[in-house]
Amino acid sequence: MRVPDKSIIVTGAGSGFGESIAKRLAAEGAQVIVNDIDSANGERVAAEITAAGGRASFFAADVTRSADMRALVGAALARHGKLDALVSNAGWTHRNQPALDVTEDEFDRCYAVNVKSIYLATVHAVPALRANGGGCLINIASTAGVRPRPGLTWYNGSKGAVITTSKSLAAEFGPDNIRVNCVNPVMNPFTALGASFAGGELTEERLAKFRSTIPLGRFSTGEDVASAVLYLASDEAAFISGVCLEVDGARCV
Repeated sequence: MRVPDKSIIVTGAGSGFGESIAKRLAAEGAQVIVNDIDSANGERVAAEITAAGGRASFFAADVTRSADMRALVGAALARHGKLDALVSNAGWTHRNQPALDVTEDEFDRCYAVNVKSIYLATVHAVPALRANGGGCLINIASTAGVRPRPGLTWYNGSKGAVITTSKSLAAEFGPDNIRVNCVNPVMNPFTALGASFAGGELTEERLAKFRSTIPLGRFSTGEDVASAVLYLASDEAAFISGVCLEVDGARCV
Protein backbone atom coordinates (compact mmCIF):
# COMPACT_ATOMS: atom_id res chain seq x y z
CA MET A 1 0.00 0.00 0.00
CA ARG A 2 1.54 3.29 -1.10
CA VAL A 3 -1.02 5.75 0.33
CA PRO A 4 -2.35 3.85 3.38
CA ASP A 5 -5.25 5.59 5.13
CA LYS A 6 -4.60 8.89 3.36
CA SER A 7 -7.73 11.03 2.96
CA ILE A 8 -7.83 12.16 -0.65
CA ILE A 9 -10.39 14.12 -2.68
CA VAL A 10 -10.46 13.62 -6.46
CA THR A 11 -12.55 16.10 -8.43
CA GLY A 12 -14.13 15.15 -11.73
CA ALA A 13 -13.82 11.50 -10.71
CA GLY A 14 -17.02 10.25 -12.33
CA SER A 15 -15.26 9.34 -15.59
CA GLY A 16 -12.04 9.57 -17.58
CA PHE A 17 -8.75 10.31 -15.86
CA GLY A 18 -10.49 11.13 -12.58
CA GLU A 19 -12.13 7.72 -12.39
CA SER A 20 -8.80 5.99 -12.98
CA ILE A 21 -7.09 8.18 -10.39
CA ALA A 22 -9.73 7.53 -7.72
CA LYS A 23 -9.66 3.77 -8.30
CA ARG A 24 -5.86 3.56 -8.22
CA LEU A 25 -5.56 5.61 -5.04
CA ALA A 26 -8.20 3.48 -3.32
CA ALA A 27 -6.49 0.29 -4.44
CA GLU A 28 -3.32 1.58 -2.76
CA GLY A 29 -5.04 2.18 0.58
CA ALA A 30 -6.48 5.70 0.37
CA GLN A 31 -9.84 6.79 1.69
CA VAL A 32 -11.23 8.54 -1.38
CA ILE A 33 -13.90 11.19 -1.80
CA VAL A 34 -15.17 10.77 -5.37
CA ASN A 35 -16.37 14.18 -6.55
CA ASP A 36 -18.30 15.05 -9.68
CA ILE A 37 -21.28 17.12 -10.82
CA ASP A 38 -22.59 13.93 -12.47
CA SER A 39 -24.10 12.13 -9.48
CA ALA A 40 -24.95 8.94 -11.36
CA ASN A 41 -21.41 8.33 -12.56
CA GLY A 42 -19.85 9.55 -9.34
CA GLU A 43 -21.96 7.14 -7.30
CA ARG A 44 -21.06 4.38 -9.76
CA VAL A 45 -17.32 4.94 -9.34
CA ALA A 46 -17.59 5.01 -5.53
CA ALA A 47 -19.68 1.82 -5.57
CA GLU A 48 -17.19 0.04 -7.86
CA ILE A 49 -14.32 0.99 -5.56
CA THR A 50 -16.20 -0.33 -2.54
CA ALA A 51 -17.14 -3.52 -4.36
CA ALA A 52 -13.45 -4.08 -5.11
CA GLY A 53 -12.59 -3.80 -1.42
CA GLY A 54 -11.53 -0.16 -1.37
CA ARG A 55 -12.83 2.77 0.65
CA ALA A 56 -14.70 5.52 -1.19
CA SER A 57 -17.77 7.70 -0.97
CA PHE A 58 -19.33 10.18 -3.34
CA PHE A 59 -19.87 13.90 -2.83
CA ALA A 60 -21.55 16.10 -5.45
CA ALA A 61 -19.97 19.53 -5.82
CA ASP A 62 -19.42 22.11 -8.55
CA VAL A 63 -15.72 23.03 -8.51
CA THR A 64 -16.51 26.55 -9.73
CA ARG A 65 -18.61 27.40 -6.63
CA SER A 66 -16.98 28.40 -3.37
CA ALA A 67 -19.73 27.02 -1.14
CA ASP A 68 -19.55 23.67 -2.91
CA MET A 69 -15.78 23.42 -2.51
CA ARG A 70 -16.01 24.37 1.16
CA ALA A 71 -18.58 21.61 1.63
CA LEU A 72 -16.43 19.11 -0.29
CA VAL A 73 -13.45 19.67 1.99
CA GLY A 74 -15.80 19.54 4.97
CA ALA A 75 -17.05 16.15 3.81
CA ALA A 76 -13.50 14.74 3.83
CA LEU A 77 -12.96 16.05 7.35
CA ALA A 78 -16.29 14.70 8.58
CA ARG A 79 -15.86 11.27 6.98
CA HIS A 80 -12.12 10.74 7.47
CA GLY A 81 -11.15 13.18 10.22
CA LYS A 82 -8.48 14.82 8.07
CA LEU A 83 -7.42 15.78 4.57
CA ASP A 84 -4.09 14.62 3.16
CA ALA A 85 -4.43 15.49 -0.53
CA LEU A 86 -6.72 17.09 -3.07
CA VAL A 87 -6.45 16.13 -6.73
CA SER A 88 -7.96 18.85 -8.93
CA ASN A 89 -8.79 16.84 -12.01
CA ALA A 90 -12.09 18.39 -13.18
CA GLY A 91 -11.58 20.19 -16.47
CA TRP A 92 -13.32 21.48 -19.58
CA THR A 93 -12.35 22.62 -23.06
CA HIS A 94 -13.91 24.51 -25.89
CA ARG A 95 -14.01 22.80 -29.26
CA ASN A 96 -10.83 22.77 -31.34
CA GLN A 97 -11.39 25.81 -33.55
CA PRO A 98 -9.94 29.23 -34.44
CA ALA A 99 -9.40 31.44 -31.39
CA LEU A 100 -11.76 34.12 -32.72
CA ASP A 101 -14.62 31.62 -32.99
CA VAL A 102 -14.68 30.75 -29.28
CA THR A 103 -17.57 32.56 -27.57
CA GLU A 104 -17.24 34.63 -24.43
CA ASP A 105 -19.39 32.13 -22.55
CA GLU A 106 -17.08 29.30 -23.62
CA PHE A 107 -14.03 31.29 -22.56
CA ASP A 108 -15.60 32.03 -19.17
CA ARG A 109 -16.50 28.38 -18.61
CA CYS A 110 -13.02 27.22 -19.60
CA TYR A 111 -11.35 29.51 -17.09
CA ALA A 112 -13.93 28.85 -14.38
CA VAL A 113 -13.57 25.06 -14.52
CA ASN A 114 -9.83 24.94 -15.21
CA VAL A 115 -8.46 27.91 -13.24
CA LYS A 116 -11.00 29.26 -10.75
CA SER A 117 -11.39 25.71 -9.45
CA ILE A 118 -7.69 25.71 -8.50
CA TYR A 119 -8.18 28.96 -6.59
CA LEU A 120 -11.20 27.57 -4.72
CA ALA A 121 -9.51 24.23 -4.02
CA THR A 122 -6.53 26.06 -2.56
CA VAL A 123 -8.58 28.48 -0.47
CA HIS A 124 -10.63 25.72 1.13
CA ALA A 125 -8.10 22.87 1.29
CA VAL A 126 -5.03 24.66 2.64
CA PRO A 127 -6.47 25.32 6.13
CA ALA A 128 -7.33 21.62 6.42
CA LEU A 129 -3.89 20.59 5.19
CA ARG A 130 -2.23 22.96 7.65
CA ALA A 131 -4.28 21.47 10.48
CA ASN A 132 -3.04 18.04 9.37
CA GLY A 133 0.61 19.09 9.52
CA GLY A 134 0.92 19.24 5.74
CA GLY A 135 -0.20 17.38 2.65
CA CYS A 136 -0.40 17.99 -1.05
CA LEU A 137 -2.34 19.56 -3.87
CA ILE A 138 -2.08 17.81 -7.22
CA ASN A 139 -3.38 19.75 -10.22
CA ILE A 140 -4.09 18.03 -13.50
CA ALA A 141 -2.84 20.49 -16.10
CA SER A 142 -1.90 19.48 -19.65
CA THR A 143 0.88 19.34 -22.19
CA ALA A 144 -1.23 22.09 -23.83
CA GLY A 145 0.15 24.46 -21.20
CA VAL A 146 3.73 23.63 -22.22
CA ARG A 147 3.55 22.96 -25.98
CA PRO A 148 0.29 24.55 -27.15
CA ARG A 149 -1.40 23.52 -30.39
CA PRO A 150 -3.37 25.95 -32.58
CA GLY A 151 -7.12 25.51 -32.25
CA LEU A 152 -7.19 25.22 -28.47
CA THR A 153 -5.75 28.64 -27.66
CA TRP A 154 -7.92 29.60 -24.69
CA TYR A 155 -7.77 26.08 -23.22
CA ASN A 156 -3.99 26.16 -23.64
CA GLY A 157 -3.86 29.44 -21.77
CA SER A 158 -5.96 28.10 -18.92
CA LYS A 159 -3.65 25.14 -18.45
CA GLY A 160 -0.59 27.42 -18.62
CA ALA A 161 -2.18 29.37 -15.78
CA VAL A 162 -2.59 26.18 -13.76
CA ILE A 163 1.09 25.33 -14.21
CA THR A 164 2.39 28.77 -13.22
CA THR A 165 -0.03 29.04 -10.31
CA SER A 166 0.97 25.62 -9.01
CA LYS A 167 4.66 26.55 -9.00
CA SER A 168 3.92 29.77 -7.12
CA LEU A 169 1.76 27.95 -4.57
CA ALA A 170 4.53 25.38 -4.04
CA ALA A 171 6.93 28.17 -3.12
CA GLU A 172 4.41 29.90 -0.86
CA PHE A 173 3.13 26.88 1.06
CA GLY A 174 6.38 24.92 1.33
CA PRO A 175 6.95 26.23 4.89
CA ASP A 176 3.60 24.66 5.82
CA ASN A 177 4.82 21.26 4.54
CA ILE A 178 2.27 21.49 1.73
CA ARG A 179 3.49 20.25 -1.63
CA VAL A 180 1.92 21.44 -4.89
CA ASN A 181 2.55 19.66 -8.17
CA CYS A 182 1.06 19.25 -11.64
CA VAL A 183 0.52 16.26 -13.88
CA ASN A 184 0.51 17.12 -17.58
CA PRO A 185 -1.18 14.41 -19.66
CA VAL A 186 -1.06 14.38 -23.41
CA MET A 187 -4.36 14.02 -25.24
CA ASN A 188 -6.54 10.96 -24.65
CA PRO A 189 -9.23 11.08 -27.36
CA PHE A 190 -11.41 8.55 -25.59
CA THR A 191 -12.36 10.68 -22.60
CA ALA A 192 -15.54 12.78 -22.54
CA LEU A 193 -13.62 15.75 -23.96
CA GLY A 194 -11.93 13.80 -26.74
CA ALA A 195 -14.09 15.02 -29.60
CA SER A 196 -13.68 18.63 -28.45
CA PHE A 197 -9.89 18.27 -28.42
CA ALA A 198 -9.98 16.75 -31.89
CA GLY A 199 -12.40 19.31 -33.28
CA GLY A 200 -15.02 16.80 -34.37
CA GLU A 201 -15.64 13.14 -35.03
CA LEU A 202 -12.76 10.92 -33.95
CA THR A 203 -11.86 9.65 -37.39
CA GLU A 204 -8.73 7.59 -37.89
CA GLU A 205 -7.29 10.50 -39.90
CA ARG A 206 -7.72 12.89 -36.95
CA LEU A 207 -6.37 10.33 -34.49
CA ALA A 208 -3.35 9.63 -36.68
CA LYS A 209 -2.59 13.35 -36.89
CA PHE A 210 -2.47 13.72 -33.12
CA ARG A 211 -0.73 10.39 -32.53
CA SER A 212 2.06 11.36 -34.94
CA THR A 213 3.13 14.15 -32.54
CA ILE A 214 3.80 11.69 -29.69
CA PRO A 215 7.20 9.99 -30.02
CA LEU A 216 6.11 6.88 -28.07
CA GLY A 217 3.34 6.47 -30.62
CA ARG A 218 0.23 6.26 -28.45
CA PHE A 219 -2.15 8.38 -26.43
CA SER A 220 -2.09 8.64 -22.64
CA THR A 221 -4.32 6.32 -20.64
CA GLY A 222 -6.11 6.72 -17.35
CA GLU A 223 -3.66 4.27 -15.83
CA ASP A 224 -0.69 6.35 -16.98
CA VAL A 225 -2.08 9.46 -15.31
CA ALA A 226 -3.19 7.59 -12.18
CA SER A 227 0.31 6.19 -11.68
CA ALA A 228 1.79 9.69 -11.78
CA VAL A 229 -0.78 11.01 -9.30
CA LEU A 230 -0.20 8.03 -6.99
CA TYR A 231 3.52 8.79 -6.86
CA LEU A 232 2.97 12.48 -6.11
CA ALA A 233 0.41 11.70 -3.40
CA SER A 234 2.65 9.14 -1.72
CA ASP A 235 5.40 9.69 0.82
CA GLU A 236 7.85 8.64 -1.90
CA ALA A 237 7.42 12.17 -3.25
CA ALA A 238 7.95 13.89 0.12
CA PHE A 239 10.60 16.22 -1.35
CA ILE A 240 8.91 16.77 -4.71
CA SER A 241 7.11 20.10 -5.03
CA GLY A 242 6.64 22.70 -7.73
CA VAL A 243 7.14 20.22 -10.56
CA CYS A 244 5.11 19.30 -13.63
CA LEU A 245 5.24 15.61 -14.32
CA GLU A 246 4.62 15.23 -18.04
CA VAL A 247 2.78 12.02 -18.89
CA ASP A 248 3.10 12.48 -22.61
CA GLY A 249 5.30 9.91 -24.34
CA ALA A 250 7.88 12.69 -25.00
CA ARG A 251 5.32 14.99 -26.69
CA CYS A 252 6.86 18.05 -25.01
CA VAL A 253 10.48 17.31 -25.92
